[in-house]
Formats: sequence, structure tokens, C-alpha cells
Amino acid sequence: GEQSPGASMNTEEKLVIARQLLRLGVDVIEAGFPISSPGDFESVRRISELAGDNAVVCGLTRAIDKDIEVAADALKYAKRPRIHTGIGVSESHMRDKLRITEEQCIERAVHAVGYAKTFVDDVQFYAEDAGRSDFAFLAKVIEAVIAAGATVVNIPDTTGYSLPWDFGERIKYLVDNVKGIEDVTISVHCHNDLGMATALSLAGVRNGATQIECTINGLGERAGNTAMEEVVMGIRMHGEELDARTDINT
Repeated sequence: GEQSPGASMNTEEKLVIARQLLRLGVDVIEAGFPISSPGDFESVRRISELAGDNAVVCGLTRAIDKDIEVAADALKYAKRPRIHTGIGVSESHMRDKLRITEEQCIERAVHAVGYAKTFVDDVQFYAEDAGRSDFAFLAKVIEAVIAAGATVVNIPDTTGYSLPWDFGERIKYLVDNVKGIEDVTISVHCHNDLGMATALSLAGVRNGATQIECTINGLGERAGNTAMEEVVMGIRMHGEELDARTDINT
């Protein structure tokens, strides 16, 4: 939630939060973006030491070799390290932001996952702006990164654009059409621009997602991210209908 106005934290403050997350029983702590600042690097390093075997510690990167190297360095004391790398997959991101073709996008995605895999076994790939991407192209990218060794595939609604039924349909499409997807964790990462981050995340779970990326009190960039306490209690109340459970200590 550090991209929320006024929510930036120093390393000591991050460690206080990390201790509470471990007490709650979260599965994964995405501790920071190591290349972005010395403070973020140090936070990832310290949280790696703190977590021990109790949670996966994840460092965020772009699909850039240097980012991945710095993340690997920050995670070297983690018992259960994960590198989270990725690239934009929507037409708008490829054309306007990255200025690359679909082929180049797949090539970069595969290279980043393969390179991260040389440092850690657990590699997560994010398909940025997946909520606005072409279904068939998204499936192609996800299939390619799974073949390259990704263990978690993250389907984010980066721009907070989706409606719950469309987002559920997107996850179902991937489950039905991507070779090897049954062997990896499908993650959803939703934004609250239209006030639907929790609904989107639960629609993802109902259609096959097994990891929800969330923040405390929904803090995050723009209108925020999925609120942890909402999805935890949503699953607690409706676990049977969603065919889902969490290990969070409520």
C-alpha cells in the first residue's frame, strides 16, 4: 500500500507491518521493489531474514536483467524467496508505453522468467494491464512463461477497468485454454478504481484463481487495491460457494 498518498514507510515501519502479517498467517509478503531505492532494497533484505519459513518473501521487478539481479541480491537471505517480474500485455501498453510488437513482448517475458529462474526456483510473472488485453494473446503469453518456468502467473486488472463477470470470464478462459496452467498458481491483482476490487478478486477465485494479491485497508495506488480484510472475510463467509479457503488467523 506504499503507493497510497502519505503511506510511505521506512524500513523499521515496514518490519512492524511484516511482523503483524506473519502473525496473521499470510502466505506471501511482497516486500518491495528492490531496484527502486536503497530503502526498498533494505526492506526486502530485512523482511527476508524476519520471515524465515513462515512466508514466501517476494521482490518485484520489471522485465529487465538489472532489476532481477538486484531483487535476487535482496532476497539472498530468504528461506522461501520469490522474484515477481513482468511486462505490459495490452495493446495500449505495448503500443504507447513500451513501443514493442506482440512477438517482442513474448520474447521479453520469456527471457525475464528464464533469467529470474537462474536465481530462484519460485518465479511469478505479471501480465500488466491483463484486464484490457486480448484474451487469445494473453493466453499465448501465459503459456509461454509457464513453459519458461513461471510458478505463479499474475493476472492484474492494472487500470481498474474490468467488471466482475468479465474478469471471471478471463480467468476461466485461461484455465480452459492454457497448456500447463493446472501446474501453476493463478493469482489476481485488482484495483479499486470502480470500487470493485474485492468483487473482481472473488470472481477470479470462483473461476480458478488460487492467490489473491491484496493490501491492508485496501491501501494502494490511485483508488487502492483489494482490501485484505474484505477478501478474507468474503472467503470465510462464502468458502463453500467459492470452493476456497485461507490460512489467515481471523
